[in-house]
Amino acid sequence: MSAARKKTPATARVPGPPPGEVRIIGGQWKRSKLPVPDKPGLRPTPDRVRETLFNWLGQDLTGWHCLDAFAGTGALGLEAASRGATAVLLVEHDAGLCAALARAAERLRASAVRVQCGDGLAALRAASPGSLHLVLLDPPFGRTEFFAPALEAAARAIAAEGFIYLEAPSLWGPDALAASGLALHRHLHAGAVHAHLLRRVT
Repeated sequence: MSAARKKTPATARVPGPPPGEVRIIGGQWKRSKLPVPDKPGLRPTPDRVRETLFNWLGQDLTGWHCLDAFAGTGALGLEAASRGATAVLLVEHDAGLCAALARAAERLRASAVRVQCGDGLAALRAASPGSLHLVLLDPPFGRTEFFAPALEAAARAIAAEGFIYLEAPSLWGPDALAASGLALHRHLHAGAVHAHLLRRVT
């Protein structure tokens, strides 16, 4: 998740301070550590939630094209690459986090991973329609205006059988998702996090 745009109001439900580091849970880089800088609002997806997400998706993502639009520490996108995704684009607004992502990809020799420093929404809108198998969305919790446009752009970018992962501070129900042509496939509520796996309505 982008740190530069995550200065959330005091009332926002955001988990506590970052853990200092997180580990990739599965795949070829299992147990590899990723640093978590102490930046305002930066909160990597909890281990339990990531484990559940990739249980939902299946452990083998060979051939998948993925975009992590608010990459932060890269925990989500690098988990996908660790499980064999063919191409993973990590987009992050904060220059310091971009540099850390590039170092992590180089250390892991992650040839399928590309790091782009810039706007996650713009990257989603630039993706060719139907070109992605998985879009990972973990926008700033306190910036609710990002959620709907990110979902709309992601719905356009995913293939007919593709998935969108959305992490949010509250549940996105059928009515809210319908505007983007999406439906809830799986849901997990863990602490302050609502994890959604979404698919296009066919």
